[in-house]
Amino acid sequence: MQLYHHPYSLDSQKVRIALEEKGIDYTSYHVNPLTGKNMNVTFFRMNPSAKLPVFQNGAHVIFRAIDIIQYIDRLAVHLSGEIQPVNTEVLQWMQKVDGWNPKMFTLTHTPLKCRAFVSKFIRRVLIARMAEAPDLASMYHVKLRDGYETEDRLKDPETMRQSEEELSKLLDDVEAQLNKTKYLAGDEFSPADSMFIPILARIALLDLHEEYISSRPRVLEYHTLVKQRPSYKVVIGKYFNGWKKYHTLFRTSFFLCVRTLFRKY
Repeated sequence: MQLYHHPYSLDSQKVRIALEEKGIDYTSYHVNPLTGKNMNVTFFRMNPSAKLPVFQNGAHVIFRAIDIIQYIDRLAVHLSGEIQPVNTEVLQWMQKVDGWNPKMFTLTHTPLKCRAFVSKFIRRVLIARMAEAPDLASMYHVKLRDGYETEDRLKDPETMRQSEEELSKLLDDVEAQLNKTKYLAGDEFSPADSMFIPILARIALLDLHEEYISSRPRVLEYHTLVKQRPSYKVVIGKYFNGWKKYHTLFRTSFFLCVRTLFRKY
């Protein structure tokens, strides 16, 4: 089994937590979207959406995080030999969490100068890949157009407002649920938690902990609890706890600067 992912990718974090919780071995391939590695020709042929993560088990390739996590859950059940009933509450929470798209929220809370620098670099990567693989030029052009459309959306204050409102609604629902249960879909850790935990980690990474987490006592308790899990420490803590997040961000920034300096796209 192979997983193409990156520590920055929120959906990758969801899948990796699920894999760690189930104790499933896999081969890890880092594909950094901020440096355009997801646009490399070989990867792009396999996955024209260029989105992460991608999970491959033999000839079986899965792209969406929620689908991968459900596959992992079924695989773990098969390997254990136990027959477990489908938990509809877990599935409902997974779908609810999956319904919030973190992309616009993350971008609107990223410094404009950093966002513009990365966007410009990715555009140059796409143009370089068009020349490298003319047969894929039309699909690369779609990604280029998507980038410009995203930048236009970010100029609209309504984009930020809507994303923040959707997140607040999700967190309010979670707060109400955690008044009744220890974890998101009951008193046992489930795939729903694997889906939700990276959202809290992203909020903390963007220095919005006080506004979105600390203001909700049950969510705060939950966040403190799940940070102690080995899966969290391996998937998120290793890269983003304390000073580590600056090290992770510095490495990517340095790479982008060097590549830009030498025009290596």
